[in-house]
Amino acid sequence: MSELDFSDRYGQKTTHWKSIATILLIIGGAWLTWAGLHHSRPEISTTLISFTIPSERSASLRYAVERRNPSSAITCTLIARDFEKNVVGEIEEQIPAGASRIEKITLIPTRTVAVNATISRCRPTSQ
Repeated sequence: MSELDFSDRYGQKTTHWKSIATILLIIGGAWLTWAGLHHSRPEISTTLISFTIPSERSASLRYAVERRNPSSAITCTLIARDFEKNVVGEIEEQIPAGASRIEKITLIPTRTVAVNATISRCRPTSQ
């Protein structure tokens, strides 16, 4: 007497879910690795070191900029805010091509008393 085989009695569906899941895992893992490595080192990165408020009409900002391509000029937008978080001063500072890491101290003129200053953004300068 033969052993009862359910696949003979009910039929067996052939599924390839394991091979599809393996392919998706390989593709997803490769994309995740690429995205992590690509975005972990941006083209331009900034560091706010300190700020001071030397007068009622200005704010001083000390910051560092690091760029992967030292031969490209960049433009940084620096802002100062008041107690209610309104922008009271804004300048765009051009940083010429040169060293890959630059540390600067910049005075931002303000229209009223500022309580903080920060780097809004840095981007490559349009040629």
